[in-house]
Amino acid sequence: MSNVQPAAAANAGRVEHRRRKFSMPPLGVQVLIALVVGALLGLVAPAFGDQLKIVGDAFIRLIKMTIVPLIFPLIVVSIARLESAKTVGRMATKAILYFEIVTTAILAVTLFVAFYSGIGKDANLGSVDPAETAGIGRDIDLKELFLHIIPENVFASAGEGQLLAILFFAVFLGMALTKIGDKAKPVVAVFDAVADAMFQMITWIIKLTPLAVVAFVAYNTAHYGWDLVLKLAVFVVVFYAAVLVVLVVLFPVIAIIFRVPYVPMLRAVGDLLFLAFVTRSAEVVLAPLIERLDKFGVDRKVSSFTLPLGYSFNADGATMYEGLAVVFLAHAYGVELTIPRLLTALLVLMLLTKGIAGVPSASIVVLFSAGAVIGLPAEGIAILLAIDFVVDMARTALNVTGNSLAAMVIAKSEGQFVHRAKTSPAAPAGEPAAPELAGEPTAVDIGGRSDA
Repeated sequence: MSNVQPAAAANAGRVEHRRRKFSMPPLGVQVLIALVVGALLGLVAPAFGDQLKIVGDAFIRLIKMTIVPLIFPLIVVSIARLESAKTVGRMATKAILYFEIVTTAILAVTLFVAFYSGIGKDANLGSVDPAETAGIGRDIDLKELFLHIIPENVFASAGEGQLLAILFFAVFLGMALTKIGDKAKPVVAVFDAVADAMFQMITWIIKLTPLAVVAFVAYNTAHYGWDLVLKLAVFVVVFYAAVLVVLVVLFPVIAIIFRVPYVPMLRAVGDLLFLAFVTRSAEVVLAPLIERLDKFGVDRKVSSFTLPLGYSFNADGATMYEGLAVVFLAHAYGVELTIPRLLTALLVLMLLTKGIAGVPSASIVVLFSAGAVIGLPAEGIAILLAIDFVVDMARTALNVTGNSLAAMVIAKSEGQFVHRAKTSPAAPAGEPAAPELAGEPTAVDIGGRSDA
């Protein structure tokens, strides 16, 4: 018997060694390889690369399929477990106030720096067929937008993916559950189980990411080409430089003010930011981001509420892009930008960039609306559509970074953030040690929920 156990242990060790030897590389490495393969396919076989769009679209649909069934129960459970309706109101007020201040500051700085730098004055854009802009809405009815937050039919809103309407109803339902005491426990348990199931589904879907990246990059390279990107290189370079300034100057300043660990947060969610950058979809990383921030120390109740709200009200990257685009096009087409006009554009963009996540082609709708106010030609916006895939990568990554920081700030203000370092010190007696973030985090590392 004594000889059997060492033999079994040795055999298990050999199996484990072979498993490690033939294991797949980390997801981040797979995505980098997919990025190169996709670019080569788009250049070498453009016809085939153009056809791969269906693969990328299928991946995004798989993600979107899980968003509503995940977000709705998460918000309901988060609200139901809060102390009171007063806590919900306080947290929502803090979040919206924070979103408004940060996005307005980003917009104001972008508009005035772009104005004084004269970006676009030397651009020779020519013109495009106005038919290219057909079918894209040019007006936003603010009254109607406000009413759409309150769903007439919550099931119809869920079917259409109207995130604000879903958030509104989920908050009300969660608050109602807090008022009925023990009767709410079975309902909360069901919603909690549904959220767990959605996390598991997304774990499976995320494993398809490298295939989706090949499809996205091959299609963009083959379909758009790089001629127009080079023609508008100044706009692209300035936008990326502005994104970098926000990431390395503005966000660190905010983190210092609120005393939250910004750089460690970037390390913890860096692979998710890269995933959002490559796929150009913030929705792809929503569920993993909630889980990753939970492991980092942000209470699940706060992140589950703040992140979906931020997706509608805290689009830092989109706000910066629209401000830069308005000034660039005004200079390129010789539209005089007086200070009153610039302030008007600031006001319009400040209003229209809040709560339009559910509007189709939201960024383009905002540009048309703001452009109409200061007299921009519609065909210029159509020209920017051709490079949208390039700027959208940085725009999306900045949106996700801004919302991650916001969740950390709101959690800290609520006393619901305890930074869990990569190497945790020994916990005091009677308290569990904080879980270690062993190794490099990956986008599929979203298991093991731990509601605080």
